[in-house]
Amino acid sequence: MFDRRSSGILLHPTSLPSPYGIGDLGEGAYRFVDFLHSSDQQVWQILPLGPTGSGNSPYLAYSALAGNPLLISLDILYGDGLLTEEDINQAQEVFTNENPLRVHFDPVIKTKLPLLRKAFDTFQEREEDEYKQEFDQFCHDYAYWLENYSLFMALKEYHGGAAWFQWEKDIAKREPEAIHKWQLKLGNEMFYHKFLQFSFFRQWCQLKTYANERGIQIFGDIPIYVAHDSVDVWANQSIFRLDEETGAAASMAGVPPDYFSETGQLWGNPVYDWKALEKSNFAWWVQRIKGMLEYVDIMRIDHFRGFESFWAVPQGETTAMNGKWVKALGDEFFTILEKELGTLPIVAEDLGVITPEVEELRDKFKFPGMKVLHFAFDSDRANGFLPYNYDNRNCVAYTGTHDNDTTVGWFEKRSFEDRKKVVDYLGGICNEGIHWSLIRLALASVANMAIFPVQDLLGLGTTSKMNTPGTVEDNWSWRYGENDLTEDVAQHLQYLTYLYGRQPQ
Repeated sequence: MFDRRSSGILLHPTSLPSPYGIGDLGEGAYRFVDFLHSSDQQVWQILPLGPTGSGNSPYLAYSALAGNPLLISLDILYGDGLLTEEDINQAQEVFTNENPLRVHFDPVIKTKLPLLRKAFDTFQEREEDEYKQEFDQFCHDYAYWLENYSLFMALKEYHGGAAWFQWEKDIAKREPEAIHKWQLKLGNEMFYHKFLQFSFFRQWCQLKTYANERGIQIFGDIPIYVAHDSVDVWANQSIFRLDEETGAAASMAGVPPDYFSETGQLWGNPVYDWKALEKSNFAWWVQRIKGMLEYVDIMRIDHFRGFESFWAVPQGETTAMNGKWVKALGDEFFTILEKELGTLPIVAEDLGVITPEVEELRDKFKFPGMKVLHFAFDSDRANGFLPYNYDNRNCVAYTGTHDNDTTVGWFEKRSFEDRKKVVDYLGGICNEGIHWSLIRLALASVANMAIFPVQDLLGLGTTSKMNTPGTVEDNWSWRYGENDLTEDVAQHLQYLTYLYGRQPQ
């Protein structure tokens, strides 16, 4: 995929149209794949798929390998005989008067989770058949993460949603007797969460197969850090910098002040104990990457620079300003990863404060980096995001990412002088608007892959952006309309894809 020209679209599944208040893995997803295919796109880039907690951020999931149950298609469960037509109709009625261009997380949770529970109850009553055999096989094949995850979620529900480090000390510390006791006590709840993961995995694999058969690769996203309140930290406490007494993050992840925030970004995730990871030959990370390859064809590692050095903020700080850079063991890790799994389809998110050492690590393992056009026009002619400065083809060109404004919003917010810089570089704005001008620029670049958010394809403004870094309100909720991706849009994109030599071979 990285040795030839291709292009694709960035869209998280929650943004798909559906009558259930949130995008899912049902009909809307298949129609989107059909759109990609008809417009000669070869890549569908998504955000992390994990089960989200407070704030609904896909970058703060309860598990690095589990799927988000809210993405499970109720229609497919109905087709599997696990829900009734009445269930489906009642669920759709809830969202009849809601804005279809936003995800309504609270009503989605209140409506969807009881139906997932009902589907589970029906599944339990089902006679032994091929479907149940498939479930048993799934539980066997993925026990290495599924057992811990299902117990974690069952415990979390039992404790009213409290974080694991607020549980009783024996189970927070995973003492064997406590693990055994709770497994017996919460066995049926564990079974329920295994069923949810089976349903997600089954639907996702069917969708991925459908995409792959049409020449479309799934481009996934791996946050370098995992949420503090996650099964990953609870089940692997020795590889994170934690307060041994309280389980709090002794050293928190983030980034120093940058383009997005004057006080930096304090993410709050515990940072890794790289020496402890090294002692196990980075087993947790190797397993994580291996597990991700079950879900995606290509993977972007978010905040790649953290594998060279990471910004560590002491416990108790409220901003990221008082952190410090700490050396990581990325070279050693990627050497072992390559030895274990071979050459991998990894893209390095190399934005922000990037040093020669980070570039050296990226280039040593031949990982493509990212070139974001929104960052190209605010310094001098040596700006590395300007296409004529791309030093090789092994990179991915973006108009913007999920953390950027839309291209229309970005352009409208620029001063007259700053707009002129863009227009002068482009030689004018094409008749279709600034969004198509930047899409053209990405497609025309030497980068082997070009990606643009679907918001840019549709020419949408700031109110349609996916996320504003450093904020918690109204993020992750944008959706496109059922009739937005028209045949005219597909044909125009297909023509430009052909024009710039990115059509499938």
